[in-house]
Amino acid sequence: MSNTKRTVRSIVILAIAGIVVFLIYKKIAGSNAEKSAASAPGAKTPGNAKSVSIDAWIAKTSKLDLAIEASGTLQSNEEVEIKPEINGRITHLYFKEGTAVRKGDLLVKLYDEDLLAQLQKLKLQQQLAKTTLERQENLLKINGISRQDVDVTRNQVSAYGADIEYTQTQLQKTTLRAPFSGKLGLRNVSEGAIVSAATIITTLQQIDPLKMDFAVAEKYRNAIKNGDQVNFTVTGDDNSYTGSIYAIDPKIDLTTRTVKLRAIIPNSSSRLFPGSFAKVKIILKDLPNAIMIPSQAVIPGTRDKKVIVADSGRAKFVVVETGIRTESNVQITSGIQPGDTIITTGILQLKPGMILKYNKIQ
Repeated sequence: MSNTKRTVRSIVILAIAGIVVFLIYKKIAGSNAEKSAASAPGAKTPGNAKSVSIDAWIAKTSKLDLAIEASGTLQSNEEVEIKPEINGRITHLYFKEGTAVRKGDLLVKLYDEDLLAQLQKLKLQQQLAKTTLERQENLLKINGISRQDVDVTRNQVSAYGADIEYTQTQLQKTTLRAPFSGKLGLRNVSEGAIVSAATIITTLQQIDPLKMDFAVAEKYRNAIKNGDQVNFTVTGDDNSYTGSIYAIDPKIDLTTRTVKLRAIIPNSSSRLFPGSFAKVKIILKDLPNAIMIPSQAVIPGTRDKKVIVADSGRAKFVVVETGIRTESNVQITSGIQPGDTIITTGILQLKPGMILKYNKIQ
């Protein structure tokens, strides 16, 4: 009986010892598992925040020279085709093609003998009507003629006067004068040629100054204003020329999404010619202390823009304002300071307060 009791007691003691050993083992295994989970990438920390590996950019100031390039075309400041207003025969050409003329210089004379004869005839008829009117007015004083006859003659005098003015106007159209100072083009007709209102006798162009038309992308519309300087070169000429913008088209081109601009170009040396192709360069702004960061670091929103900065090793979202953009960077005008660490990769995985692990810092 005593042996049986001792056996039962031994079994109970062994069972209790086994349970104790099992509990101790479970506790140790659970502690090791927690340590392994805590050391794994992306595991939660005691602060209940994840750790994400990212690249960063140290914000610093730099000189910003934003220049844009465009293609332009030189044009005459003023240009006109010399055409007659009436049909006629050229009797004299008073100009030499390719030469400079001044405003008002006589260029072409059309045949006008018929108009001169008609004008002389009208003047004689008017003079006769005036003499008749004078006699009738004297007769009217003694009731020797009706007032109606006097009024008819007076109307004839006025009609002849109107015909004379019309003929004189037609005579003026037989002389073609330079409407402004400039340089004549090539001559297309000779003396004796019969011309009409569609005949281009020559061209007149004002080449000092010149105008230059070009277009830039619509994103630069608010960065350009009248008076801005433009630099350009032309094909076949190594010299660089300058001008200034004086007109901006208020409408954006719907097809190309560009803005048309026009600059005035001094050309006292006459080295530039209308129609030349120009390679234009515009310096929009010269900022000595601009803060530039990579464009991909900016998070666009419906109301504002944000960037993620490192704050004591954790992610912090900051609202910023942007300025000028280049091909890869964007200017920050407010929200960050030089020396701030800007996150450039892994932005979609970051949330406020997450711990940052750096792969590369630029």
